[in-house]
Amino acid sequence: METRQIGFAMIVIGLILLIIGLLVGVSLLTTVGGVLIVVGAVLWILGATGRAVGGRKHYF
Repeated sequence: METRQIGFAMIVIGLILLIIGLLVGVSLLTTVGGVLIVVGAVLWILGATGRAVGGRKHYF
């Protein structure tokens, strides 16, 4: 899987967990959803650069 796809998938899963956490009132789901959104956005941005990051072609 490409890094952009992984980042996008993490953002979608994070949004789903965030919405469920807000609707149900479970703060753990809300926190995990928020973290997944941030990590997914970082992976998406790093994958969009199209070059090696930190001296490694694949960093996941």
